[in-house]
Amino acid sequence: MNDKQPHWKVQLFKLNFDERESQAVLDVLRSGWITMGQQTIDFETAFAAELGEGTSCLAVSNGTAALHVAVLALGVGPGDEVIVPSLTFVADLNSVRMTGAAPVIADVQSMEDWAMSPADIERRITPRTKAIMVVHYAGYACDMDAILDICRRHRLPLIEDCAHAPGGTYRGRKLGTFGEVSAWSFFTNKNLSVGEGGMVVTRDPELYRKCKHLRSHGMTVASFDRMKGRSSNYDVLEPGLNYRMDEMHAALGIVQLGKLAAANERRGELTRRYFSRLDRMPSISVPFRHFDRGMPTWHIMPILLGTTVDRNAVIERMKADGVQTSIHYPAVQSFTAYRDCAGDAPLARDICGRELTLPLYPTMTDGEVDLVCDSLERALSA
Repeated sequence: MNDKQPHWKVQLFKLNFDERESQAVLDVLRSGWITMGQQTIDFETAFAAELGEGTSCLAVSNGTAALHVAVLALGVGPGDEVIVPSLTFVADLNSVRMTGAAPVIADVQSMEDWAMSPADIERRITPRTKAIMVVHYAGYACDMDAILDICRRHRLPLIEDCAHAPGGTYRGRKLGTFGEVSAWSFFTNKNLSVGEGGMVVTRDPELYRKCKHLRSHGMTVASFDRMKGRSSNYDVLEPGLNYRMDEMHAALGIVQLGKLAAANERRGELTRRYFSRLDRMPSISVPFRHFDRGMPTWHIMPILLGTTVDRNAVIERMKADGVQTSIHYPAVQSFTAYRDCAGDAPLARDICGRELTLPLYPTMTDGEVDLVCDSLERALSA
């Protein structure tokens, strides 16, 4: 067995870190307080300013925690159903299933537009439906006008999974501000990266109160306030979890947020260079090629291989060239835990069997894009 790690000429993702992140963490370590405190408050305040007036933000330990808090805060529980994307990471389904509710998958719009289909969302609504959850896949906004209309007519709350979407817009309005609550991930490979971290966002004061209690044991006073002498005691108003963010991750988040706009702009430049090369390859297609619903965040660079292309062979040939690729995502119903998941999504199932993700990150060079495309062309011709 060969355990030797490959030498990547082009990785799937690289951190956009420099001395600013190092200094931010060092400052926290020297402060003497490393759990949820002033850095976390400052990160929440800055994130709310990015999204616009009226938003309230709660930093949490990771994106899945954000989803779980969002679902719980809406009162989802046993016997309920939540309509979720069919083309997504399993965290969306896990966050629903862990409440005792059932995830119901809805298909994508088309083989060119991989956003959730509003028509299929509406087809999945039953008397048991408690909420709708959307994901802005790859940083491209769903058709929010149509989805909001469905939510209004059926009186259903909306959860926005914005893991791919920090800085993105839909027709000029920031993603994450459409639903009753939105959930964000700051995992290592995200546009805003802190390693592990997330955010819950809402405009509803009562939902904010519920989310705040869920984040930290239902306590009325945080440890930071007691350390500062603002309070010597606390009450527990309702059961809660420990989904708090620590100060190191919050400090990283503040620095990363300051880099977000420029980093997203560079992702867009690289994506357009990819488009110019990939358009020449007849055995693949590129989703969202003519996207016009808003400003994307270009989180990943997905392509769809032709029906006769052996994806595993392409992955291995590109690996031999030193180019790392990935798959976003395996079909959710291929997982043992979700083989019985309600709903059928034939378009997404087909996409999941042929999707390939190419490297994309803001410090990537034009030459590295060309190297990836040259490798892909060789792999396809072979």
